[in-house]
Amino acid sequence: MAQPSPGGRRGMKPSRQPRPPQRVIPIIAAPAGGGSCSPERRPRGLLALAGDWLRDHGSLLRKLQWAVVLVYAFLLIVPACLSLPEDTARMWDNLTIFAQFVFWGIWWPFVLLSMVLFGRLWCGVLCPEGALSEWAARKGMGRPIPRWMRWGGWPFVAFVLTTVYGQLVSVYQYPKAALLVLGGSTVAAVIVGFIYTRGKRAWCRHLCPVNGVFGLLSKLAPLYYRVDEAAWKASHERTPAVDCAPLQPLRHMQGGSGCHMCGRCSDHRSAIQLSLRPSSDEVVRVAEKEADGWQTALIVYGLLGVAMGAFHWTVSPWFVWLKQTAAEWLVDRDIMWPLDTNAPWWLLTHYPMHNDVFSWLDGASLISYVSATSLALGSGILLSLALAVIMAGRWQTQRLHHLAQALIPLAGCGVFLGLSALTVTLLKAEGYGMHWVNHARLALLAGANLWALRLAFGILARWKAGLRGYLALAPFCAALALVDCAWGFMFWWW
Repeated sequence: MAQPSPGGRRGMKPSRQPRPPQRVIPIIAAPAGGGSCSPERRPRGLLALAGDWLRDHGSLLRKLQWAVVLVYAFLLIVPACLSLPEDTARMWDNLTIFAQFVFWGIWWPFVLLSMVLFGRLWCGVLCPEGALSEWAARKGMGRPIPRWMRWGGWPFVAFVLTTVYGQLVSVYQYPKAALLVLGGSTVAAVIVGFIYTRGKRAWCRHLCPVNGVFGLLSKLAPLYYRVDEAAWKASHERTPAVDCAPLQPLRHMQGGSGCHMCGRCSDHRSAIQLSLRPSSDEVVRVAEKEADGWQTALIVYGLLGVAMGAFHWTVSPWFVWLKQTAAEWLVDRDIMWPLDTNAPWWLLTHYPMHNDVFSWLDGASLISYVSATSLALGSGILLSLALAVIMAGRWQTQRLHHLAQALIPLAGCGVFLGLSALTVTLLKAEGYGMHWVNHARLALLAGANLWALRLAFGILARWKAGLRGYLALAPFCAALALVDCAWGFMFWWW
C-alpha cells in the first residue's frame, strides 16, 4: 500500500496589518462545521497556535520529510538486496526481519490509527510518497489534471488491486515483494507528480491506493481545520492564495477527509484554524450530503470485504478445501498446467529455497476466495443497510450511503487487527508472551461496534426517524454481526 504527505509554506508569509498582541486562552472546542462569528478578531487558543506553528515551520517539516524518505528508502531497498534470512534469524540481528516488522508490524497499523486520532497528519507531515510527489511536481511539466484521473472510483479500484496483488506476491513476507509494491507505488507517485500540476499532489488526491481509506478514517478524528465562512467574507486582508498541496476547496471545506493537516492554511484570512470537534460530526452531519457510492463500495466491499478475504485465506480451511477440490477436478481431467509453479516471483510468490511457491492454481484460488468473501460479506452488509434505511422511513439511495459511513469504525478496526496479526506473529517468534492479545482484540472489536452503533443512532436521529429509527437499528446490528463473525472465525473458531 502507498500513501500521501506534506509540504511547507512556499514563498513569503502573507503581509498583515499590525495587530495588538493577543492573549493566549485555553483550548476551546470550536462549533462543528463552522458557523457565523463576529468579524472582530477572536483570541486564538493553543490548538490554533499549534496550526500556526506548522504553517511557520515549513522548512523544518520538509527536512523531517526528507529524513523519513531516507529511512523509508533504506528499509525498502537494502533488505531486497540481501539474502533471505534463515529460520533461526531474529528481528534484532537481521535487517530483513527488522524491516518487515517496522513496515508491516508498526508502520502501517499505527499510521491507520493516527488517522483516527489526528486526521491525515501523517499525509501532511511525514509521508515519503507525498513528499516525493510534491517535490517532483515543483520540478516537472505542470500539466493540468486530466479527466480520467478525476474519476471517483480510483480510491476503491486502487485499494482492491493493490491488496489482492500484494497477497499474490506475499508482500508482507518478502522484501522484494515489498520493494515491488511499495517502491512501485512511490515511483508512480513521482511520475504523476512530475507530469501533472505545479507543486501539488495529484497522486495523493486521486490515485494513491490508501487515499480513500485515509479519507474515511480521518472523518472520525477529533482534530480538523475549521473554516469560518463568515469570517472569510468579513476579512479584507490582501493575502496570496494558500499553497494547498491536496487541492482542497478551502473556503467551503467542511470536514477533514481530504485535508492533509499540514497547517499551510492556518489563520488564512483570519478564518481557518486548527480546532476540536465531536468525533461523530463529519460522519453524522457532513456525510449526509457528501457520502457517495464509491465511498460505500470502499467501506462495504473493500475494507469489510476484500481486506477480510486477504487476511482470512492463510488460516481458512475453506480455502484449503477450495484448492484441493479444484486440484482433484483438474487431475481427473488430466489438466496439469494449472499445477505448474513456473510463474515469476513478481507475478506469484516464488521462493523455492524456502519451500514457498505458488502454482497457477494457488493464484486462481486466492483470487477466487478473496472475491467470494468480498461478494458474500459485502452483499450481506449492504442488504442489511438497505433494510435499515427502508425501516427508518423512506428509501433514498443517499441515505444508504450515509448510513454506510457508520461502519467506518468497524472497518478501520478490522484493517488494524489484520495488519497487527503480523505484529503478534513476529513478537511471538522473538519469545514475547502474547497471551493477552485475543482479549485485546475482543475489546477493540467491542469498542468499534459500540462506536458504529453510536454513529448509526446519530444518523437516524438526524433523519428524524423517531420510533422507526430504533427499529432500523436491528438490521444495522445484523451488519455488525456479519463482520464480527468473520473475525470470530479468524481469531477464535478456526
